[in-house]
Amino acid sequence: MRQAVADRVESELAVLYFEGEAQPVNVPLVDLPDGVKEGDYLQIEMRDGKVVQAEIDLDAKAEAEQRIQAKLERLRRGDHLKAGSPPTDGFE
Repeated sequence: MRQAVADRVESELAVLYFEGEAQPVNVPLVDLPDGVKEGDYLQIEMRDGKVVQAEIDLDAKAEAEQRIQAKLERLRRGDHLKAGSPPTDGFE
């Protein structure tokens, strides 16, 4: 299975970005677990462009939320403005 994140959910489609790929993939919502929403991480198995198995990855979502929270805290503290602070590329 591969990891993907739901970039957005539209009327009948979810727009997913798979790890390591730049182009999004549109997947019918009926092929995904109930309740999938923007920002959800998924573990997905696909064959011939069709979803074979998919599940929401709650651990990956929690980790991403923690990373984002830590970045926000550093920004609020002004760590990025302090002399000698290493530059960040936005992906840490």
